[in-house]
Amino acid sequence: MAQKAVHLDRETFSCLICLDLLKDPVTIPCGHSYCKNCIKDNWDTEDEKRIYSCPQCRKHFTPRPELLKNTMLAALVEELNKTGLQAAPADLCYAGPEDVACDVCTGRKLRAVKSCLVCLASYCEKHLQPHYQSATFKKHKLVEPSKKLQENICSRHDEVMKMFCRTDQQYICYRCSVEEHKDHDTVSAAGKRQRELGESRRKIQQRIQDREEDVKLLQQEVEAINGSADKAVEHNEKIFAQLFCVMEKRNSDVKQQVRSQQETEVRRVKELQETLEQEITELKKLSHTEDHNQFLHNYPSLSALSESTHSSSINIRPLKYFEDVTAAVSEVRDKLQDVLRQTGTTISLTETQVDVSPSQPEPKTRADFLKYSCDITLDPNTAYTRLLLYKGNRKVTVRRRPQSYPDHPDRFTWWPQVLSRESLTGRCYWEVERSEGRVSVAVAYKNISRAGDSEECEFGSNDKSWTLYCFPQPFLHYVFHHNNVQTSISGPWSSRVGVYLDHSAGILSFYSVSDTMTLLHRVQTIFRQTLYAGLQIDLYGDSAEFCKLK
Repeated sequence: MAQKAVHLDRETFSCLICLDLLKDPVTIPCGHSYCKNCIKDNWDTEDEKRIYSCPQCRKHFTPRPELLKNTMLAALVEELNKTGLQAAPADLCYAGPEDVACDVCTGRKLRAVKSCLVCLASYCEKHLQPHYQSATFKKHKLVEPSKKLQENICSRHDEVMKMFCRTDQQYICYRCSVEEHKDHDTVSAAGKRQRELGESRRKIQQRIQDREEDVKLLQQEVEAINGSADKAVEHNEKIFAQLFCVMEKRNSDVKQQVRSQQETEVRRVKELQETLEQEITELKKLSHTEDHNQFLHNYPSLSALSESTHSSSINIRPLKYFEDVTAAVSEVRDKLQDVLRQTGTTISLTETQVDVSPSQPEPKTRADFLKYSCDITLDPNTAYTRLLLYKGNRKVTVRRRPQSYPDHPDRFTWWPQVLSRESLTGRCYWEVERSEGRVSVAVAYKNISRAGDSEECEFGSNDKSWTLYCFPQPFLHYVFHHNNVQTSISGPWSSRVGVYLDHSAGILSFYSVSDTMTLLHRVQTIFRQTLYAGLQIDLYGDSAEFCKLK
């Protein structure tokens, strides 16, 4: 008897959620008691619906009740623990709110392990034994525990519906078949269900075959893409190698022509220079001649020489002798760049047509988004020196004094920005909790510039980053910024911003998250590289944090 009393005490002071002795017990408004952490975790899952219920009596509460410690229960449980009582044995698996309970158990019911389609009842392991041991029950059909057994009972005659009326397309009991359905086309429900089961299995098998064929086609598509890409790379390497050879040969020819023309022009100038130097020598000699007769005799020949080499016949063009050659080569370069640019555009357009992934709908509710939640932390090697990272590198704030970060090529040297450690591919969702100051929530390619104060480094001011500037109250507006183009957005103020990314589909969406999710801005583009999450914080004391969603 004493042992039975102890067992009763254990059940009385056990939490219905964890089935263990109450820990830090609290009592909710309906009078039922639970472990504080158990009911808190249970209600946390109901935050989205904003309606909170008791797991035992299912009574609803709005708003969420405050959890207060039940001091009397806590004292009793502490006393029970001192007596050496343990939690309920593992084999006593009591049925919870979401479980199918044993229909035979009295008092606190155990969890059912099977349901009987003949008895239309569910049994725990103990009460199921007669179905295994007695010949009377061995022909009964046992299935996994089901709460829908009562759907097989006729609501009018309270009998098992063992017939199917083909005329009215519904299941009926035997009395229905001889009364209101007596002139109808009726058959055995078991046969009907067997045929339905066979048809369902046939459809499932067909669907499996269809999906397997789709998988094979997709695999063939992958092999075709890889083969085509390999051939394209091989051919391109050969073509560019030939192009380099042609350009190298042309470069050598032009160089040789320039040097040859250089020698010709220099030779001509040297000859003229020698002639002039000879004339200068003769004139100097003549100018020092004291014999007037000799001077008059020699002057006419020198005068004729001077006229033939007058300075007006010398055409000096410093640094401009080969401008025509440079202009011609520059023209070839510009044409080649135009051709390559057009070819690159064609390749990009071709890339956008490659899509072998089945289309997936964009999430609608926060619960749908949370299915794609990802764990994001910040990379200290990218943080601006006045940014302080803490809480496991999830949270960042601005400090007046620089932090003792080591030098690193990935660090932003001017803008108060930081990137995530994790790369973002596929479908991702994350949320940022921010202070009331101005915070920029961004995504960026890894090759965004880091050093200096140029626009190539700032989130949103280039084609390598996308950002949403979140302004403090009472402005109630946001600004989306990409490639130095700003878009002003009106929306409800919230301390939390949700970001959804579908990399392959080129979708980037920003949401204001509170009781509901409000779409602030949506981008449809083509992401050509892996993305990283980013934050920018401008004012001292402001902060932002990547939330834990899992």
